[in-house]
Amino acid sequence: MSDASSIRLGAESELHRFWPAILACFVTAVFGWGFGFSGPSVYLAELQRAHGWSTGRIAAAITAYYLLGALCLARVDVALRWFGARYVVAAGTVLLGLGASLFARSQEPWELYVAAVPMALGWAGCTSTAISTTLALYFHRQRGLAITLALNGASAAGFTIGPLLVELSQNIGVGDAVPLAVVTALAVVLPLIWFGIKPAGTGVAEEVPVSEGTDFRVWGVERTWRFWSIALPFALVLAAQVGLIVHLVSFLLPRLGADGAAWALSLTSVAAVSGRLLLAGTIDRLHQRRAAAASFASQAVGLGLMLAFSTTPAALYGGCLLFGLSVGNIITFPALIVQREFPAAAFGLVVGLSTAISQLTFSLAPAVFGFVRDRTGSYDAVLAICIALQLGAAALVILRKGKPATKRALA
Repeated sequence: MSDASSIRLGAESELHRFWPAILACFVTAVFGWGFGFSGPSVYLAELQRAHGWSTGRIAAAITAYYLLGALCLARVDVALRWFGARYVVAAGTVLLGLGASLFARSQEPWELYVAAVPMALGWAGCTSTAISTTLALYFHRQRGLAITLALNGASAAGFTIGPLLVELSQNIGVGDAVPLAVVTALAVVLPLIWFGIKPAGTGVAEEVPVSEGTDFRVWGVERTWRFWSIALPFALVLAAQVGLIVHLVSFLLPRLGADGAAWALSLTSVAAVSGRLLLAGTIDRLHQRRAAAASFASQAVGLGLMLAFSTTPAALYGGCLLFGLSVGNIITFPALIVQREFPAAAFGLVVGLSTAISQLTFSLAPAVFGFVRDRTGSYDAVLAICIALQLGAAALVILRKGKPATKRALA
């Protein structure tokens, strides 16, 4: 049998044997991004409507949630090593659901910050770092495809949980809508996690890409431009993406109404899934940095359309479509670039650190954008800032120097 045939059969065998892990990670992503990423946009708009709190006040609590989540992300690889992927991911979904429910039921602004603590812990345990590292335990030859398929759940969350929360909140109030949706979703997600993610030693791949006993300073990742050429541009583009998504419902509601805003949110997420699926079959063969730069630029074009024609519904829907096409891929690219440019043993460490830096940066965006919106009275300046961040990130991500990193090079 030729080497090419052997590789192809090995890849098919991985997908055949470990598809339950992809399914478990997919539904985890739906839950994680539904209540932890799309959800805050709904919480902000509905809590503002229910209590009359300012945009900046609510957005500051969302920023606190993202900041604490970033600190937790840096240690996800340690939690996975100590407790195992099954328990970390399951606990993450429960904590995120609890925190989101408390956030939505807050009656005083200070309660938002209490709710942010379990939300942050849960977010770290059931989103990209945990999912990518979990799947890296199973997949080698088609790791990029597996991660891409699983993280489609992040995009699916936008046209399932996101619009559902909007509609439920309009009918029964956000304080009742979120706990109801959380309990229903957990009844589906937790059994799939339990049966799909196996404990170590029960068929999981032997090569575990978690930094076993490896210290961040020993690897010296922070001293390499290769690392920062991943962490910095994705931090900038995710600041624009996350900040805008948190404010998206508030931006669209007065222009499109509740039904139109829900449709636009769904369109954005459907586009994200479509964009990710279009890329899935070729992602392992593409020049991933150039593809990432093109994705950043396409988002800037979409936001430019929304800025230039903010009173035209067709332009708003079109802008959401263009913006959405790259939403899913942007959270997938970092892990795929890391697996190509860093040794397998450093995968969990580098992905966790890069994601933590990105989140530390984008966690400031909801509050900053809320402040800018309150000071200027519109979202025009916010959109302009997002466009500048995306174009800057597109330039930085292709400024790579040096050979792929090795343990010796990083030491």
